[in-house]
Amino acid sequence: MLGDLGTAGLAVGLACATLTALLWLRVALFGAAVRTARHGTAATLAAAALACALLETALLRHDFSVRFVAENGGRDVPLYYTLTSLWSALDGSLLLWLLVLGGYAALLARRAYPPRLHAYAMVVVSVVMMFFFALSTFAANPFRAVSPVPADGPGPNPLLQQHPAMGVHPPLLYAGYLGLVVPFAFALAAPLAGRDGARWVRLARPWALVAWAALTGGIGMGAWWSYAVLGWGGYWAWDPVENASLLPWLTATAFLHTTLVRGRVAWHGALACASFLLVLLGTFLTRSGAVASVHAFTDSPLGPMLLGFVLLAVVVSAVLTGRRAPEPARAGRPRALSRASLVLVHGVLLVTIAAVVLIGTILPLLTTPLTGSASSVGPAYYQRTAVPLAVVVLLVMGVTPALRVRDRSAARGRLVVPAGAGLGTVALVGLLSRPGPAALTAFGAAAFVLTGLAGDLAHRLRRPGPHRRPARLAGLVAHAGLALVAVGVAGSSAYGRDAERTLRVGETLRVSDVAVRLIGVDRAGGSGSMAVQARLALTTPGRPARTITPALRYQAARDTAVTVPAIGTGPLRDTYVTLLAVAEDSGTATVRLAVNPLVGLIWAGGALTAAGGLLAAVATARPRTRPAGRAEPPRPAPVAVGPGAAT
Repeated sequence: MLGDLGTAGLAVGLACATLTALLWLRVALFGAAVRTARHGTAATLAAAALACALLETALLRHDFSVRFVAENGGRDVPLYYTLTSLWSALDGSLLLWLLVLGGYAALLARRAYPPRLHAYAMVVVSVVMMFFFALSTFAANPFRAVSPVPADGPGPNPLLQQHPAMGVHPPLLYAGYLGLVVPFAFALAAPLAGRDGARWVRLARPWALVAWAALTGGIGMGAWWSYAVLGWGGYWAWDPVENASLLPWLTATAFLHTTLVRGRVAWHGALACASFLLVLLGTFLTRSGAVASVHAFTDSPLGPMLLGFVLLAVVVSAVLTGRRAPEPARAGRPRALSRASLVLVHGVLLVTIAAVVLIGTILPLLTTPLTGSASSVGPAYYQRTAVPLAVVVLLVMGVTPALRVRDRSAARGRLVVPAGAGLGTVALVGLLSRPGPAALTAFGAAAFVLTGLAGDLAHRLRRPGPHRRPARLAGLVAHAGLALVAVGVAGSSAYGRDAERTLRVGETLRVSDVAVRLIGVDRAGGSGSMAVQARLALTTPGRPARTITPALRYQAARDTAVTVPAIGTGPLRDTYVTLLAVAEDSGTATVRLAVNPLVGLIWAGGALTAAGGLLAAVATARPRTRPAGRAEPPRPAPVAVGPGAAT
């Protein structure tokens, strides 16, 4: 019953999305009233919500006649992970994708924008909705029946039941991905809308900020989840699916920064389109089985349809953005050394990093069919190419705020203290610890940026007026977060230490001044699962010994073993203990002990960066009031977030 209703709901959603696209096209071409088109958008969202609600109901009722429930549900799965099972596998995750996309479409439909621009943008969003409804209906329908009906299901992948981030990370990441459809739609609509399209960049900017903040939070939470769950002790492996989330973040950041320079319409359109096209490419990589990844779904029939839609979107974007769009008044060419020129340099650097990462991500897909053997691009490639470029972005980010001052001598004066702090940091850290050139440069660049931001903040707080507005401070917050992330990445990479050893009861493993001693091994079994944990005494300086219990858990239904690390978090470093293997007689255990310095700065910096983006989005979207009878003041420049100029 639920399966039939769900299939019908998907069919209704596909029909509503198709009709809605036609209604908005009618509005764009003939100036028809938008009321009916808005109702169609709301109906499409309702169909997506109904499909999600029906699948959640089937999961909660353990209706194993529904294929998705039979493959991903289970009677012994806790309630929280039963609810999050909706997006634990390919077919259900597409329903969440449709729900988030429908939410953005409904919000966009209710806004009052220039009529033709608005209508054409809604046509684009509705066509995207139509495609994903078709994908879910014909190629990935989670409501298909199962016969015979099993008595129980295996539950979601055990890795997805180890951390509560399962309920937040995928929805947040989807909110970031799909929010980029709005700037994409505006960029395609602007050349078609004539004069109505002249202001599309300013209208698309708040949507891009919201999407950027959500995507930043999703990437950060994904790194934290990987660190806490997978047991390998790291947070970023340059995995193809990780790269797929980074690529649109880079181009969206470039879009937000290049919009600070007026008259770059071709740049704006290309970057807005590239951001969502990279989302579609990431969807193909994740859901087609084209890449091998712990984050990717398995082989599916979606690959050809997704690839075809990506290619179609690329062609349409190239044709429409290649047309001559309405140009705003140009403010003249920026000086060779000015804030505007450095903002453009940021855009070029970010796009270059995105190109480097994209090449490393898709190269194995291109070379494997030609060579006949599987190939891969390892972390060394990205460390030699993308990481140095990221350090350059950080350095330029520290220079840009000083160039807000028109007086060249004053600008140079504002760089003296940050430059001294950066050079002093390099000298001090290099003499004390010798972390290596890459980490040393990152430390110096971060000190340069943070000192400059502190000086800029003090300068703003001393001056009355608009310089204290949240919109003006949002870039400072986001840039400070990125600098902290750089310190955390450099510190954990340069100073991290680990060791692995098979211990007998009573033996000790040491790394630096941290030690673990094996006390014993405990085993426990249940229905369809088994767990083994090692009891270890952890000793760290200045603290009494305490017992930790890293574990291995085996789930028979999926024939999968997962590692449950024991992580001790401190203000300056983490201790990370993983149980790798246990002897049959429980007399020995193979243990890995890692000491990860400064890794907490990555999570703190990521949260601060996302908060800066959200603050900018709220401040940009908030309507401003002015006293009656007074002329409207000049509109300030948009707010930049990410690795670029703080405004």
